[in-house]
Amino acid sequence: MTPIPLDMLRHHAAQTPDAPALTFEGITLSFRDLEAASDRVANALSASGVSIGDRVAIIARNEVTQFELYFGCAKVGAIMLPLNWRLSPLEIHAIVADAVPSLILVAAEFQPAVVGQGATPTIVLDTEYTIWRDGAAPRAKYHKVDRHDPVLILYTSGTTGVPKGVTISHHSMSFLVRMAKDLFCFSADSVHLLAMPLFHIGGIGCGMWALSQGGHTILLQQTIPEQVVESIRTYGVTHAFFVPAVIQMLVDLPGVDDMKLTSLQRLLYGASPISEALLKRAIAVFGCAFDHTYGMTETSGTAIWLPPSDHDPDGPLAHRLRSCGRALPWVELALVDPATGIAVATGEVGEIRIRSDTVMQGYWCKPDETAGTITSDGWLCTGDAAYQDADGYVYIHDRYKDMIVSGGENIYPTEIENVLSDHPGVAQVAVIGMPHDRWGETPKAFVVAKPDGAATESDLIAYTQSRLARYKCPTSVVFVSVLPRNASGKVLKKEMRNEAWLRTNT
Repeated sequence: MTPIPLDMLRHHAAQTPDAPALTFEGITLSFRDLEAASDRVANALSASGVSIGDRVAIIARNEVTQFELYFGCAKVGAIMLPLNWRLSPLEIHAIVADAVPSLILVAAEFQPAVVGQGATPTIVLDTEYTIWRDGAAPRAKYHKVDRHDPVLILYTSGTTGVPKGVTISHHSMSFLVRMAKDLFCFSADSVHLLAMPLFHIGGIGCGMWALSQGGHTILLQQTIPEQVVESIRTYGVTHAFFVPAVIQMLVDLPGVDDMKLTSLQRLLYGASPISEALLKRAIAVFGCAFDHTYGMTETSGTAIWLPPSDHDPDGPLAHRLRSCGRALPWVELALVDPATGIAVATGEVGEIRIRSDTVMQGYWCKPDETAGTITSDGWLCTGDAAYQDADGYVYIHDRYKDMIVSGGENIYPTEIENVLSDHPGVAQVAVIGMPHDRWGETPKAFVVAKPDGAATESDLIAYTQSRLARYKCPTSVVFVSVLPRNASGKVLKKEMRNEAWLRTNT
């Protein structure tokens, strides 16, 4: 059985204690350092009254603290709850009210977002964390970990606009260890550049890849193209994971063709397919192998994989670049008619359903939503529509759900629609995703104004920005006379992309 990430940290701390584990802003922690720091965090958590099953929230940009907290929580049986610092205070309050953490760790810049959280103890990272951590005993009394215990809760917006906490176990996280070694060829010699936000599975989950194999992780606070390239050159980075929008920014850097980035061996990308033109450009710039990964928070990350051998834009199988690959060895995949649950034929479009030990335990304290997403026999309903060819390659066709993917962030139109519907000048609203050169997609709102409403485009955008994370807010608003609907009253969002309809109704 594949070991869990906590066991791998203990192993490397014992076998290669001086090997570099994490580098952040020029400071490197060895595996011994990371083990010792997480020991102290575990003891500090216990001293703060945190016990088995308690949630510990953290709101901060990327820093080493998230890893110390992950392993510290695991050692006492607590559950780490990394929160998206880009959310509005109202959204953060809703999540805190749902998860009821026993302790909140927060960077000073985000401290205003946790004001009014009742009696929940709070530790400010900038001024109190080091004292809190280092004041604890140096060795932890380990909780006996059951690999099926929850270790992580990641909140993701739902189609109703209500955030849901995806509960992930140690066992599900162990498959990240397996894929790092068996699929992506990580080893003790690997150097992994990690710039994805640690409140996503693509951040904290992918962050276990190199650590689990005794390799070196270079952590960046955010994805700034110049810093990414500098880090690759300075540290000899061998592996990296980016969303296609970031790859586009990297290949557009002035002078990138003359930069020597020869250390790179694997460049993994996900969240959206990569265009053939961008892939060819990226291969020329980076000169390394590419992997496409498809997954979601509810599958603890990657579930379908397109390996480097299928990235051949000029070869006879170039069409496979339009696919997201085939199911991983430990993943069962089915394409079904969502109305009947019956499997569709090869080449026909159906909903992707996944059954695997990587699937979440459920949505935190939301049994009805969990039952609506995971069937009684264990199949996760992804909401993504796709077809599969005779060789097992999966091609995303559309989304049954209307999710927008902008720069790797998932945005649900309903969440935006709910906010805009509260504006006094809005009678009706519908939101869709529109292509964007930099971010892949961006939200666009179609609004039917009230007869006496005087709202402008800038008014409505500002209104959403006061209530939602900035990346969720529409970048444009179109005022229309009516929304297109079918006979049952459902909004036909495809029609809103139709120029002829738009000319008639604006």
